[in-house]
Amino acid sequence: MVRIRVLVVDDHRIFAESLAAALAAEPDVDVSAAGSGPAALRCLERAVTEGRRYDVLLVDADLGGTASALQAARPAVPVQDGNADGLVDGISLVAGVRSGQPAVRTVVLAEKDDPRRAALALQAGASGWVAKDCSLSRLLTVIRGVLRDETHLPPALLTGVLRELTAARKHRTESERLVESLTPREREVLRCMVAGLGRKAVAERLFLSPHTVRTHMQNVLGKLGVHSTLAAVALARRAGVGPADLAGDVVERGGQLA
Repeated sequence: MVRIRVLVVDDHRIFAESLAAALAAEPDVDVSAAGSGPAALRCLERAVTEGRRYDVLLVDADLGGTASALQAARPAVPVQDGNADGLVDGISLVAGVRSGQPAVRTVVLAEKDDPRRAALALQAGASGWVAKDCSLSRLLTVIRGVLRDETHLPPALLTGVLRELTAARKHRTESERLVESLTPREREVLRCMVAGLGRKAVAERLFLSPHTVRTHMQNVLGKLGVHSTLAAVALARRAGVGPADLAGDVVERGGQLA
């Protein structure tokens, strides 16, 4: 029998333990649980080194919020907790897993339907969005479906998600057009801005004077049609412009929007 390895990631301990225990009762499912994004990443890394990769992650849409203080006396499936440092929210975890372990399928578990967040999850690389109160049989259908490269969404969300994805694609196209209007030097400056570098740091990195960098930054804002560095960075990310590689050369990374 081919077994499916599932990792439940939820910072509400009782829910994570209950769901993991229910899945563990299936004859073809092996399940573990993690109580935070960092803990989930550690589980994934350890599984790789041990040669037993996970197949599916079930990720809480609200991961990173206030964790439940409730503790079970003896959990059926231990939940590995993360500390308060380096919190990873659900959609960021999906994107990280998609980038680092693309063979792992992720399904987002949500307490309510939200077309915008569901679209963001799909753009980040999720294969499905499922209500937390769905039946176990429905969840198992989704788990097995995503392993066949299917995408699962509640029917009520389809129209809203398609509308959000269409709008995101339009915004990305507009953003790409604006970024293309920049000169090569201005694009380098923009990548440094995306990396969070200030004017002095950009000047040192690109061997320019602070005054010249200020001029470039003003030109970047003007050409992008924005009035702040934060707005410029947001537009750059929509266009797929990644941060400067602070360990080496300036690079541009492709975006992951659909």
